[in-house]
Amino acid sequence: MAELTTLARPYAKAVFAEAQEKNALDAWSSDLALLSSVITEPTVIKVSGHPSLSAQQQAQVVLDVCGDTLNNAAKNLVAVLAENKRLTLVPAIAALYEELKAQLQNVVDVEITSAFELSDAQADKLAQSLKAKLQCEVRMTSKVDENIIGGAIIRAGDLVIDGSVIGKLSKLAEAMKS
Repeated sequence: MAELTTLARPYAKAVFAEAQEKNALDAWSSDLALLSSVITEPTVIKVSGHPSLSAQQQAQVVLDVCGDTLNNAAKNLVAVLAENKRLTLVPAIAALYEELKAQLQNVVDVEITSAFELSDAQADKLAQSLKAKLQCEVRMTSKVDENIIGGAIIRAGDLVIDGSVIGKLSKLAEAMKS
């Protein structure tokens, strides 16, 4: 995974710089999301990865599937990636681009895993607390995992707050072993 990130980072930075310069951050988000979904489609992987196709033909396969929705710079990105045999990096480029965009906009994506569905009031209170702690805007997504028994696990970038019952039981068991 680290190698993919290392290879994708220069492309993501270049795309981000282009997007900033043209004031097209959201347009590039859409283009990269589309390209990611196309590139990871099994049929496209099979066809575009065929060894008898040239880099230009591989790029054309992807562009044909995308139709006329991509801007010219995104089409050029596909051509460059195909030429360098890096089309499979598109999902990693898209993820890195979204991280750069979030940093610029001072936004963090937070994933809440709880044993039960959060009420709107609980989600709002949690969002406000996280906004104060992290000092940035918070975009929350939540999911339910009954295996954590109770409480919640909060993931925001590298920060993980485990307030789940299963997490506390695991810590207690670890403490008892030592």
